Amino acid sequence: MNEISPFLEPLIGQYIAFQEASGRWRSGYIDSLRSFGRHCLLNFPGASELSQEMADSWFAKRSTETINSCISRSYPLASFIAYLKTRGLADIEVPDMPRAVPRKYIPHAFSQEELENFFAACDSIEAKTANKAHHSRRITVPVFFRLLYSSGMRPYEARMLMREDIDLSSGAVNIRKPKGHAQHFAVLHESMLALLRQYGAAIGKIYPNRAYFFPYGESGHLPSRWAARNFKEMWVQANAGNAVPYALRHNYAVENINSWQGEWFGLHSKLLSLSKSMGHSSVESTKYYYSLTPQLACILEEKTDEAETIPEARYESIE
Repeated sequence: MNEISPFLEPLIGQYIAFQEASGRWRSGYIDSLRSFGRHCLLNFPGASELSQEMADSWFAKRSTETINSCISRSYPLASFIAYLKTRGLADIEVPDMPRAVPRKYIPHAFSQEELENFFAACDSIEAKTANKAHHSRRITVPVFFRLLYSSGMRPYEARMLMREDIDLSSGAVNIRKPKGHAQHFAVLHESMLALLRQYGAAIGKIYPNRAYFFPYGESGHLPSRWAARNFKEMWVQANAGNAVPYALRHNYAVENINSWQGEWFGLHSKLLSLSKSMGHSSVESTKYYYSLTPQLACILEEKTDEAETIPEARYESIE
């Protein structure tokens, strides 16, 4: 059932238009808000306006979710309610939400065999039909995940790339200011650039007027669920254990740092360059990855005093 409470439909539409105009819209919000709309239709049939009881029932932590999951599910509605209140469209309060529980995320450490298996699965996708969506998926999945692997981009950044953001002549990528991170630039490896040129020509035949480099339909961009669903489907075909698309970004950082072993001169400049290319707000965020390369940390401790500053670096949250 995709229907939502009728009175919510125009309000959600107004909210989305406002957020898009302000440049703060996150596409994942719409799924959460529509889930709330279906919740209201099911539990409060016939309601004609938003009530405190509706909000309280949605914000309540479910027995099947963690505190952090509850916060993630509830935050889009809290933002929506704040929007409505400032415009006199609702007179309800956002319940006090619990404090987030700090999480120490340890990303999956890919083996070479796992990566080979994963990309082989990506390359083996067959279009089930001749329609645009199936053909687009078949050619997009292998390129999209190779871009994450080779550039260290956040999945969100790659999904939101516009056509003009990638210079297919020089390989420079303009990564716009995403989710509070600073705008930054990346330069692609020649092999990745060649692949993007081929992809650009192929996808252009399917969606000649697309706005996004990786289109979703005629005018949209790939949603977060697309990346998560396709990564999981390709991963489980030939690999065990769990991994997520964001782990490819971690792999990029760790592989770069591992390649520095034995190169002690200019180590700080290498770290700074990596930090800039990954869009970290400070080099401290990049130092987190030293904790994932214990061999290098031990060598650094022997060669320099820089290891003393490494263990406390924070990990950035994933998409």
